[in-house]
Amino acid sequence: MNYKRILLKLSGESLMGDKQYGIDNERVRQYAEDIRDVVAKGIEIAIVIGGGNIFRGLSAEKSGMDRAQADYMGMLATVINSMALQDALEKVGVKTRLMTAIKMEQICEPFIRRRAMRHLEKGRVVIFGAGTGNPYFTTDSAAALRAIEIKADAVMKGTRVDGIYTADPEKDASAVRFDEITFREVFAKNLNVMDMTAFTLCEENKLPIIVFDMNKQGNFMKLASGEKIGTLVRG
Repeated sequence: MNYKRILLKLSGESLMGDKQYGIDNERVRQYAEDIRDVVAKGIEIAIVIGGGNIFRGLSAEKSGMDRAQADYMGMLATVINSMALQDALEKVGVKTRLMTAIKMEQICEPFIRRRAMRHLEKGRVVIFGAGTGNPYFTTDSAAALRAIEIKADAVMKGTRVDGIYTADPEKDASAVRFDEITFREVFAKNLNVMDMTAFTLCEENKLPIIVFDMNKQGNFMKLASGEKIGTLVRG
């Protein structure tokens, strides 16, 4: 195994599967099985999930809602997704802990950095919910921040495309995929990998990002085993 500790970032939209809204239980089950297989190899995994399948703060702001209020609602959506993944993981035999940046004692633990690292050392999958706990920050920023805090070896961003392209491959058939690219090249080419705050955090802390297709079963294991799939971003 090439990695000791991984931060896996999943978008909320990825949990929809083929649905237009909400959570596809089959997709969540597939993710849980893939994560279980990697955990079985002794790799420590932390997870951050977005909430866009339920509520998007930015979209709500455009329709007239106060941005801070909308972002807090989005944080609650990430907790719903985190609970769904936690349930799926435990159903396939994976021990988990859900930790959130906003206190919700009845359903999860508050985020405490040392406690999170201890859970990981004990082989538990730690799911970080509610983003950073602050409005105006995305779950990409939460993923970058938590990865740095827990000393992860990489951020692996699971999406529905198999890497970073010169353009959106779902809209432009001529788009070309990068196998590897530097942070500076991403800036220069104005490519959409993560939001700028998250991306800058990763660059400044020399934390590599790997973008890959999480929807293809087995890809997460291949990546964790050192196979070159997706796109690697590094300094």
